[in-house]
Amino acid sequence: MSDSSLGDPRAAAALRAAQMYYMQDMTMDAIARELATSRSSVSRLLSHARDTGLVEIQIHPPQGQELRLEEAIRARFGIAAHVVPTPQGLSDVERFERVAMSAARLLPLFFDSNMTLGIAWGSTLDAISRHLPKKETHNSTVVQLNGAGNTFTSGVDYASEILHRFGQSFGASIQQFPVPAFFDDPVTKEAMWRERSTRRVLDLQARADVILFGLGSPFAEVPSRVYIGGYLERSDYRSLRDEKIVGDIATVFYRQDGSWKDIELNNRATGPAFGVLGRASRRICVVSGVQKLPSLRGAIATRLITDLVLDEHLAEQLVDA
Repeated sequence: MSDSSLGDPRAAAALRAAQMYYMQDMTMDAIARELATSRSSVSRLLSHARDTGLVEIQIHPPQGQELRLEEAIRARFGIAAHVVPTPQGLSDVERFERVAMSAARLLPLFFDSNMTLGIAWGSTLDAISRHLPKKETHNSTVVQLNGAGNTFTSGVDYASEILHRFGQSFGASIQQFPVPAFFDDPVTKEAMWRERSTRRVLDLQARADVILFGLGSPFAEVPSRVYIGGYLERSDYRSLRDEKIVGDIATVFYRQDGSWKDIELNNRATGPAFGVLGRASRRICVVSGVQKLPSLRGAIATRLITDLVLDEHLAEQLVDA
């Protein structure tokens, strides 16, 4: 329990309830009687214990019995997959939320004290940030990977809210990247990248231990923010079509074969080059919806992904493809 929780009566009650439930196998009714409260109150205390990191739940498949889809993805692509069970009847929005929640609960296994986490803002990271459990870390940093400004907004409020949730959940310092998502002129970007204040953030990005990102896609039913948020001009859409773009990672675009270096729009993008992202020891991609299959296949071809969190139906399509 963190120092800030020591004097918190609710944290103390949640800890007591969690010990009874998880360590003494007591039922919620029995705990309610012992604590002189209601069953619903016990349920809320147990939820509070999970959300604040008092309780961490891990699921371990029996030895030698990895799930079929996860094993198939590992064997074919060399990626550690975390497949989220999702019934066929779910809408894309419901599937998206389940995957985001699962990714949020997995992240504390990978991010700890004395580490730097790089995050790419967007719809996926926004959803993940809303489900993060508490995990107290020390000397840790969360850094924004790509700018969020455009001609309509600075993007600071949107990106900083996501960063703030991550920082608050892990007790980490946060580092914003207050630049546009795309510069109008590559020369302007080159000049900005020489500034010491910008250089400091770029160096922090390059030293990240863990990278967390979604896949921007022009095909998704849950719209990728970069395609609907006023970041691209008509000429940009034409360029993406002509270049046969299938997706982006932190606003850096790529094709089906994973190529990205010669794409014109990337000269103006503020996301890190894939060579920089590739320095992180763990690179976690979170994606849902079968519409993103072309984007996912292209992302796998970039060889950036070490860990993949995806829904069951998309995993089946990936393996079958």
